[in-house]
Amino acid sequence: MIMLTENTAAAGLPVAEPSKNDARGRLGSMKTVACVLRSGGEYAPRHVVRLLDQVNEHLPGAKFRCFSDVDVQGVQVIPLRHGWPGWWAKMELFRPELPDDWLFFDLDTSIVGSLADMAAVEGPVIMRDVVDPSILQSAIMAIPQSIKAAVWEAFTAAPADHMRRFDSDQSFIESCRGVDWRLWQDICPGQLCSYRLDVQRLGRVPAGVRAVVFHAKPRPWEVGW
Repeated sequence: MIMLTENTAAAGLPVAEPSKNDARGRLGSMKTVACVLRSGGEYAPRHVVRLLDQVNEHLPGAKFRCFSDVDVQGVQVIPLRHGWPGWWAKMELFRPELPDDWLFFDLDTSIVGSLADMAAVEGPVIMRDVVDPSILQSAIMAIPQSIKAAVWEAFTAAPADHMRRFDSDQSFIESCRGVDWRLWQDICPGQLCSYRLDVQRLGRVPAGVRAVVFHAKPRPWEVGW
């Protein structure tokens, strides 16, 4: 593992080689793909490596970072600073001193197609919940540097209170003022789907889908993904 600090330069860090025919050679404008691994739960370093392999295939040349409190072999790790449990560790994505624009994926996401469109979006983007469309879902997010401080300052003002009041990170994120979230389902229509609601029902991945969200059970590795 290579431990990163806020001021670590990206130059020289290993990334996947871009395809010669890949029009996404403008790496300077690419988001950094990110995930979060808090130890002690059902997720392990191998699930980070699994996601990295999929990113290397479907967004070659992209930088990849994992926020974690454990080593992940071959992955650039940003150490978690706080002891926030479970999904609340995802709030560290909003640390304003980190300059990257993140393209974040939960570890139980399967990437099955090109991420070029998602990596190119501008501004903050989040999912409409696949089960309850009236609420947001934080499984996949585009987090630009410009919105981090608003969310971070709101959460860190009283993190213990927020973790008691809200049932999840996504509920808190939805409550934050000052962030105009757009929805992936509107920005990249047809590129996201649910494994349980779509793939299992159809018996296949719908045409055009780039990322499959596994919410609750099964997890991707339990069905050979």
